Amino acid sequence: MQRECAEQLQSLNMAVETHTERLTALVVGTLRPAPGLPRITLALLSGLLVHSIFAVAVLAMILAMYFGMSRSFGSVAWPYAILANALLIVQFPLLHSFLLTGPGMRWLARLIPGPHGITLTTTTYAIIASLQLIALFALWTPTGTVWWSADGWALWGLSVAYATAWLLLLKASWDAGAEVQAGALGWMSLMKNVKPRFPDMPTTGLFRVIRQPIYVAFALTLWTVPVWTPDQLALAISLTLYCLAAPLLKERRFEARYGERFQRYRGRVPYVLPRATALTPREMDKRQ
Repeated sequence: MQRECAEQLQSLNMAVETHTERLTALVVGTLRPAPGLPRITLALLSGLLVHSIFAVAVLAMILAMYFGMSRSFGSVAWPYAILANALLIVQFPLLHSFLLTGPGMRWLARLIPGPHGITLTTTTYAIIASLQLIALFALWTPTGTVWWSADGWALWGLSVAYATAWLLLLKASWDAGAEVQAGALGWMSLMKNVKPRFPDMPTTGLFRVIRQPIYVAFALTLWTVPVWTPDQLALAISLTLYCLAAPLLKERRFEARYGERFQRYRGRVPYVLPRATALTPREMDKRQ
């Protein structure tokens, strides 16, 4: 009975402020910043930097993979390019995962001197992640070998599938909290001069179907490209393995943070593959 009351209260609190309403409040607060010119200047510069770099990173990813990693600016001589490309691949998951740990977050908070480093942690994290992606996709040294390039209806079909995968990634990022994913939470909170308020544990939208829609959608972008090369295959295999393994660490953090609530969610929602049929009410009761 006590658990049911707590869940009902939590549902009421979530109903009071939806994701859209929270984002709207954040934007409105940004447009009406608390006084403090140095703080506002730092926030605006951080916002301009993170969103500019983020946009370049996304564009680099979309274009590079669409052409099967056959076009880039890397020019390392072969066979040394094998090592250079391998380092470009591993640098992203290793640093990306480290920065989400306790020591990594504390290091991020110290990157910006002064009292605002903690507030800007999510923005700093997004800047570093975007720079990592730019390095991976812009500095890759292509092999020059193209195994297969779609044309005609195959090109149209794969282009639609590729665009759909990116739209699913956009939707999943929105469901998880767009302000965190794009690095806006930190600098917008600094504009308001308030502590960043993170979104609740995501359980709506695509998170109703699987627990890790962001990683699955990103993996789909790796395999729906219309041009296949040794470069694209190496990238797709490596990052798909990351997309399968990295969420396990994320779920450990969620279990530590949300406890029994996350355990019940994990019990009724599959990891990365949707169920063929929905759970019956009796099955859901058993899993809760």
